[in-house]
Amino acid sequence: GRRRRCARGRFRILILKYCMAYRRPQEKKEFAQKIIDLARVTRVTAGGKRLRFRACVAVGDGKGRIGIGLAKGADVALAVEKASRKAEKNVIHVTLVNETIPHEIFIKEGAARLFLKPAPKGSGVKAGGAVRVGLKLAGVPNVVNKIFGSRNKINNVRAVLTALKGFKPSAMVARKKKEVIAPDVKLEK
Repeated sequence: GRRRRCARGRFRILILKYCMAYRRPQEKKEFAQKIIDLARVTRVTAGGKRLRFRACVAVGDGKGRIGIGLAKGADVALAVEKASRKAEKNVIHVTLVNETIPHEIFIKEGAARLFLKPAPKGSGVKAGGAVRVGLKLAGVPNVVNKIFGSRNKINNVRAVLTALKGFKPSAMVARKKKEVIAPDVKLEK
């Protein structure tokens, strides 16, 4: 920056925008992030109520990786930033077969109960709410979903993460269905 004398005789430092841009190049984010839930939460203490913000953030690259994070902060920006850092630490890899999930799965997480089913190419993501956001960030192009239990966004997105983590490799599915997926997979009788 440059220094300039102001009216009172003190020096004021002028920081030019382009100087900061050249010194610190913007780092490219490898994950896209979406805020699933944002809530104002209070805690009653002896001196009154303490106000904080809780953020649930999902991060994903659209290529088979997804993570979720839940955090509280003094203001919204702190809570979101803290939650996204937690989400990036909890990233999982998703198994995909023919642009969809490998098999049907029914998952229960807390009060949330979800049913995920493979869909043919071109179907898209047929899901609602937080489940849709989670599946889109994970990069699952074709899937059908039904929410049976709770409509709580946080529990539903946690259930999606558990479901995507729980898929078996395609060789195990082939043994179960007695089908040959790839020529190198040998089925035992």
